[in-house]
Amino acid sequence: MYQANEARYSAMPYGRCGTSGLKLPTVSLGFWHNFGDTGVYETMRQLCFTAFDNGITHFDLANNYGPAPGSAERNLGRILREDLRAYRDELIISTKAGYTMWDGPYGDGGSRKYLLASLDQSLQRLGLDYVDIFYHHRMTPETPLEETMSALAQAVRSGKALYAGLSNYDGPTMQQAAAILDELHCPFIINQNRYSIFDRTIERNGLKQAARQAGKGIIAFSPLAQGLLTDRYLHGIPADSRVMTDGRFLRKEQLTDEKLACIAALNELAARRGESLAQMALKWVLKDGDVTSVLIGASRPQQILENLKVLQSAPFTQEELDAIDRICGV
Repeated sequence: MYQANEARYSAMPYGRCGTSGLKLPTVSLGFWHNFGDTGVYETMRQLCFTAFDNGITHFDLANNYGPAPGSAERNLGRILREDLRAYRDELIISTKAGYTMWDGPYGDGGSRKYLLASLDQSLQRLGLDYVDIFYHHRMTPETPLEETMSALAQAVRSGKALYAGLSNYDGPTMQQAAAILDELHCPFIINQNRYSIFDRTIERNGLKQAARQAGKGIIAFSPLAQGLLTDRYLHGIPADSRVMTDGRFLRKEQLTDEKLACIAALNELAARRGESLAQMALKWVLKDGDVTSVLIGASRPQQILENLKVLQSAPFTQEELDAIDRICGV
């Protein structure tokens, strides 16, 4: 039977999510990859234990994480039931709905029908009475924003979620959604968006600035750009890499000579800072305080421990930030 490390909170900083009362760890664990039915269950257990033993209290999921869709929630549900149930009140569990989850006209999008049914299914898979954060996973212009936000508010009023979140929204749409949720007295506290040295969309579409102005948190996913911002591809494409074995989220044609040269230059800068490229990339996402937490993925417990070294990483100098922009052509 798993017994948590008694010193688990000693090294992890926790920051308030926007102006809300909820605190998140600086580093959170994402279940997008490596927790589906293609993974090894014992490895999943050890990833969760390593994370929690080191103060990572937030586990982030979605209804369709797998493969197969739903399997990440089922696997975490088993871990919660068999090992972590005693620690439920020390954990933040989040899930989402918005992308295709089941066949037919009601298993996708932003309708009340889909979101509330999906949340019920997620809770069943997780074996929980509630999740801490329930997100709408993507903007769905074909559904009135008022309908989608009323579904999030209903999820909170029903006690099946404690807080509402939005994922993959741009700044103007987030502001409209926030106004609706305020009228509904629904505690919307967080935005989840892709953000990395290589992907600065939230700076261009207004989300980052709007979240700051509205007092909403940001949690960043893909901070390592699906592994590009690591030493994984410095010497070619490994046969067991995600590019070769999956190809859904990172394709071989994305690894151009120009991109590889950029990665090598960033790696040299990280080495001068005395850290790995991955640690520098995580530090960059957290550099200005607008991002509450950064989501990491891992296939081995050691990767979690390596990523946690970002907590001891030195602040950037302006010269280093300028160099990163120059390398990336920003």
